[in-house]
Amino acid sequence: MQYKSVVSEAFAEKTIEKSKFLTYVAHTEGGEAAQAFLARIRAIHPTATHVCYAYIADKLGNEQRFSDDGEPQGTAGMPILGVLKAHDLRETAVAVVRYFGGVKLGAGGLTRAYAGCAADGVEASEKRVYTTGVEVTLVVDYPEVNAAMKFLEGEKVLSRDFSSEAAFKVIVKETDAEDFAARAEDFLNGRVKLRFGDKYFYPF
Repeated sequence: MQYKSVVSEAFAEKTIEKSKFLTYVAHTEGGEAAQAFLARIRAIHPTATHVCYAYIADKLGNEQRFSDDGEPQGTAGMPILGVLKAHDLRETAVAVVRYFGGVKLGAGGLTRAYAGCAADGVEASEKRVYTTGVEVTLVVDYPEVNAAMKFLEGEKVLSRDFSSEAAFKVIVKETDAEDFAARAEDFLNGRVKLRFGDKYFYPF
């Protein structure tokens, strides 16, 4: 299984007919994380006219929520959610903060504004495919450190530990784990100990 999500927070700003729209996008693993993100945005903008949002908080795309936050029904939350669906994003939340500028946009104008602002925020975000990965720790004696570091060039190294032995913790795609282990054994002429650890989704 794999899914696409943003990997860090993003921000976009736009003024439409004197109203200021501020868009925030974040990676949120689960509904609680999404609600915490929204609470933080509301705390930053206590005087905003509206804080509209949508999120798809799970990996499968089933946990979906949205809110118009006082805008006419269907003109804010659903358009934002539509952008998330169009980009096939999971574990992603989008909040669009509006400061009303005195000019009414009408239902069509609001729908276009919120969809456009959400799209700007998603476009500004860094997106990756999350795939099941497994942690692998390579343990070598100090004479093999340089060779191990050369082998690990281009790999996703999570940590390095230099104590009685040198240990390098990396994460590789679960489907590549056996091949990775075989290549490590071959490259280091068998002078390596491999330990397989936790499995989880990772943005490769």
